[in-house]
Amino acid sequence: MAEVKIVLPAMGEGVTEAKITKWLVKPGDLVEVDQPLVEIATDKVDSEVPSTSKGKVKQLLFNEGDSPQVGQTICILEVEGANAEESRTNIASAEPKSAQKEKPIAKPIEITEKAEVKQEIKTLRYLSPLVRSMAKQENIALEELEKIEGTGLDGRITKDDLLKYIENRSNRISQIEAEAKERIQTETPIQYTSSTDTNSSVLAHEVVPMDRMRKLIAEHMVRSKQTSAHVASFIEVDVTNLVNWRETNKDKFQKTYGDKLTLTHLFAQATIAEVKRYPLLNSSVEGDNIILKRDVNLGIATALPNGNLIVPVVKRAETLNLIGIAKSINDLAQRARDNKLKPDEIVGGTFTITNLGSFDTLTGTPIINQPQVAILAIGAVKKRPVVIETPSGDMIAIRQICILSLSYDHRVIDGALAGQFLKSLRDRLENFTPSEI
Repeated sequence: MAEVKIVLPAMGEGVTEAKITKWLVKPGDLVEVDQPLVEIATDKVDSEVPSTSKGKVKQLLFNEGDSPQVGQTICILEVEGANAEESRTNIASAEPKSAQKEKPIAKPIEITEKAEVKQEIKTLRYLSPLVRSMAKQENIALEELEKIEGTGLDGRITKDDLLKYIENRSNRISQIEAEAKERIQTETPIQYTSSTDTNSSVLAHEVVPMDRMRKLIAEHMVRSKQTSAHVASFIEVDVTNLVNWRETNKDKFQKTYGDKLTLTHLFAQATIAEVKRYPLLNSSVEGDNIILKRDVNLGIATALPNGNLIVPVVKRAETLNLIGIAKSINDLAQRARDNKLKPDEIVGGTFTITNLGSFDTLTGTPIINQPQVAILAIGAVKKRPVVIETPSGDMIAIRQICILSLSYDHRVIDGALAGQFLKSLRDRLENFTPSEI
C-alpha cells in the first residue's frame, strides 16, 4: 500500500490558512475520488477539501479547530497501485514548492467516538455538502433534519426540501410572534413596583446566536467604519432612456444570449467605464501610500436566502461587454445563493455596487467594503413628475428617476472628486446609447 498526502489547497488571493471546522471522515474509512474529507473555513467563505484518490484514511494530522497553512498536509490516505501514481501527480501539481520543502510537524488526532458523531452515523441519511452547509448556517439540529421528508434519490434531502422546510419554519415563527404581539396588546399593562420584585411579570424574549457568516459580516463592517473616514454624496438621475431601452430589448436579449438583462447590468457597465476615468476610486490605502489598481474587479453585493450578504467579484470587468457583464453577474449571483462560490470569487474586489432598488429602497449609505475606498448604491427607479427643459420652454413630464449614493473614504477621495464622478456617471446614464453588446 502506498501513501498519498492530502494538502490544504490554495484558496484565492491573500488566503494563507483555513480553520478545520469538521472532519467528514475518520481513520479506517474508505473514500472515493472527489469525496469531501473535511469542512474548512476562511475569513471569506466556507469550503470543503475533496479526496484526490480512492483509498483508505490512514491518519488525520490536524484537529477540528486547528488552522493549517495552505500547502500543509492535513490527511494521509493509503491507496493501491495506479491510484497511488495518479495521486502523486495530483499532489505534485497542487502542493506549493514551499510546502514540499518544509513539512508540518503535527500530532495524529486522537479519535474519540462522541455521542453526537455516533448518532449522525447511525441515523442520518446521506447529506450533500450543500445541504450540510445550509443546515449549519440555519442552525438546524440533527434531530430536525431527520424529520424532513426528502424527495431525492432514496429519500435524500435536496436543497429544495431544505429551503421549503426553512420557509415553513420561518412562517411558524412569524405566526408565533404575531400571536404573542396580539396577546401583549390585549393584556393589562404590566405594573412594576420595584426592580427587585420577583413577583412582577416580564415580557419574554428570545436570544438568537449569530451564525458564522453574520459574525464575519459584523466584524468586517465594524472594522471598515474604524478604518475609513466615511462620507456620502448623492445625485438624482433620469434613467428614462435606459429603462425604455431595457424594456424594449430584454426579451430579445434573453432569447439571443440565454441570460436575463436587468437594470443592474446596465448600471454596472456605466459604472465600470466611469471608474476607469477616475482611477482614484479604484484604489486602496496601505500605510501612507495609495495603491491604484489597474483592473476594475467589480464587487456585486448579493443578498442570500438566509438573510446574510456576500460580495462576489467580476474580475477584470473593464474587458467585458454588456453580454459578458450580464452573464458574469447572473452566474455569480445564482451560485452565491446556492452556496457554490469558490473562495477566489469573493476576494480581490476593487470597487463595489449594491442595488437597493430590489427592496424598493430610495437610497442609502452603504459601508465601504475594505480594502476598497468607495461603494456605489443604486436606489429604486420611480416614476416622478419633473421639470424638463425643451426648446419651447420648461415642461412637467413623467420620468423614471433614481438616486445614486456614493460612500467614499475621505482619506483618499474629497467631495469634489466624488461629485465629479457622480455627475459624469449621471450624464452617461441619462444620455444612454447602447454600446456594442
